[in-house]
Amino acid sequence: MKRNLFVIIGCLCAMAVAGQQDPVLMRINGKDVLRSEFERIYPKKQPLNGTEPKTINEYVGQFVDFQLKVDAARAAGIDTSFAFRNNLAGYRARLARPFLTDQKEEEVDARQLYHKMKASTRTGQVRVMHIFKYLPQTVSSVRIREAERQMDSIYKTLTSLPPADFATCVEKYSDDKKTFWIGWLQTSAEFENVAFSLPKGDFSKPFYSPQGLHIVKVIDRKDTTSFDEIREELVQRLARERVLNKGTEVLIRQLKETYHYLSHPSGVDELLRKGETDQLLFTLDGRPWTGTDFKRFAAAHPQGTKDQFDAFVAKTILDYENSRLEKKYPVFCSMMREYEADQLSQEISNREVEKKAASDEAGLSTYFKSHKSTYFWTQPRYQGAVLHCVNKKTAKKAKKLLRKLPQSEWKERVRSIFQASGIEKVKMEQGLFAEGDNRYIDKLVFKKGEPDPLESYPFTIVVGQKQKGPEDYREVRASLVTDYQRFLESLWLKRLHASAKVEINQEVLKTVNNH
Repeated sequence: MKRNLFVIIGCLCAMAVAGQQDPVLMRINGKDVLRSEFERIYPKKQPLNGTEPKTINEYVGQFVDFQLKVDAARAAGIDTSFAFRNNLAGYRARLARPFLTDQKEEEVDARQLYHKMKASTRTGQVRVMHIFKYLPQTVSSVRIREAERQMDSIYKTLTSLPPADFATCVEKYSDDKKTFWIGWLQTSAEFENVAFSLPKGDFSKPFYSPQGLHIVKVIDRKDTTSFDEIREELVQRLARERVLNKGTEVLIRQLKETYHYLSHPSGVDELLRKGETDQLLFTLDGRPWTGTDFKRFAAAHPQGTKDQFDAFVAKTILDYENSRLEKKYPVFCSMMREYEADQLSQEISNREVEKKAASDEAGLSTYFKSHKSTYFWTQPRYQGAVLHCVNKKTAKKAKKLLRKLPQSEWKERVRSIFQASGIEKVKMEQGLFAEGDNRYIDKLVFKKGEPDPLESYPFTIVVGQKQKGPEDYREVRASLVTDYQRFLESLWLKRLHASAKVEINQEVLKTVNNH
C-alpha cells in the first residue's frame, strides 16, 4: 500500500513539474496557449531588416489579434470549405514528401543522374528557335501527312544552295515564333534530346515531340547548371521514371521493421497464381490487409499481378506512415498548424478588410474627405493642361473656352474645335503635374526654366490651377485603399475584442525566453 502511495505521489509531482516546464501563458476564448507555442512563433515575427524589434508586450497584442482572426475564420466556416481543405491538403502533400523517403539515398540517386547528365553534355542551357507545327492528340492522319510534307519541304529549302534563312522560315511557317532558353528536364525528352545534341548554329531534321513537329536551331549555350539549382527537377524526373526511387525503397524497408510487417504466404501465393484471393495478405502494425483490399487497389492500377502487389504493399506502408506524421513528428504537426492558422487569418482578413476596402467607393470617398490633409503634397502641383497653339488668336480662344468647362470635357472639346478636318491647331497635354514633369508647366506655373517653343506651335499657354493636395480620392486611390484597409481592420479588431475573452498570465509572460 505504501509503495502504491509513493507511486501516486511521484506521478503527481511529475505532472506538476511538467506543468511548470510548459505553463499556460494565456487563454483566448477558452483555449489554452502554452508558453512553448508562443515562444516557437515569437522569434519568427521579429523584423529582419534592422528596424527596432517589438517588445514582448507589443507582440502579445499582435498574437492575440491573430488568434482572434483565426477564431473568426473558423466561426465563418472557412476551415470547412472545399477550397480551403484542398489548399491545406496540397501543402501537406508537399510538406510530407521529405518524410516519405530516405533523404540520403534520394540525394545519391539524384547525384548519379546529375553526373549522367554531365557526361551526356546536357548541362547548362541552350537557346533555341524552332519551326513548329502543332499537332493535337486528335489530329487526323491526313493532317499529319500534310504537316510532314510541309516540314520536309522547309528542311530542303534550309539545306539547299543558297540556303533559306532560318529566322525567316520561323516567322513565315512556325506556330511558335519565340526564341527561348531551355535547361535539362524542362521540356519533353524528344525535344531535349535533339536540342542538346546540336552544336551552336546548327539545326535539326524534322522530328516529333508530344506537341507536334519541329525543326530546331541552337542559337546559344550557357555554362553548366549546378546540382543545387536543379536538385528538385532531378528528383521529380526520377519519380516520373520509376515507380519507387531508391530513397523510398530504403524507407519502406525501414518501415516494415518499425511497423512489424508480416507477410502471409498462403494468401500471397494464391494471389500470384490466380490473380485474386480472399485470404489475408499481410499485417502492418497489427492491422490486416486482405485480397479484398488489394482488389480495390488493382482496379485503379492495371499492370501485372506481381507488380500490382509490390505497388500495393509499398502504397499501404507509405499511406500508413503518412497518416501518422502529425503524431510521429512534432515539427511536422507544428508546421501544419501554423500554415493552417496563417491561411485562415489571411482568408478572413481578405473578406473583412481587403475586398471591402477595394470595392467600397463611398467609404473611400468619405474617408478621404475626413483625412484630406493627410494627402497634401510637400510641394504644390498643377491640375490642368498645357496647350501649344499655332497663333495667339487660337491660344486666346482655347483658354477662354476651357475656363468655362469642367476638365473632364476638355479633351473632347479641343479635339472637335481645334483638331478637326485633319488640321491640328492645338496640341494639348492634360493631367496633374509636379515640378519637373513638364518643362512648359515649370516655366509658366513654377517660374523655372526657359524652354524653346514648339516648332509650328509657338504660342504656349496653361489652363488650370495649383493644388496643395488632391481634390478627388481617385487621384490617390492606391495609397488611400491601404490606409482605408488599416482603418477597417482597426474597427474589425475592436468588434472581435469586444466579444472575446482573453486572459494573460503576467507571471508566466515574464519567463518567456527566460527559463
